[in-house]
Amino acid sequence: MGLGDKIQNKSEEVVGKAKEATGKATNDGSLQAEGVKEQAAANAKQAGEKAKDAFKDATDDK
Repeated sequence: MGLGDKIQNKSEEVVGKAKEATGKATNDGSLQAEGVKEQAAANAKQAGEKAKDAFKDATDDK
């Protein structure tokens, strides 16, 4: 996983957390849900990148 991808995914996760917190604080269910959705998307991207890295590491060792 490239450093740029890691930074982008982490920033998407942080933005999602901020939206979720703002939605909770303002009692805005749609903003809160949007934040949760963005966090889930960022986490899925991170998991996919980690799987790619693991596969690459496993094939490089051979």
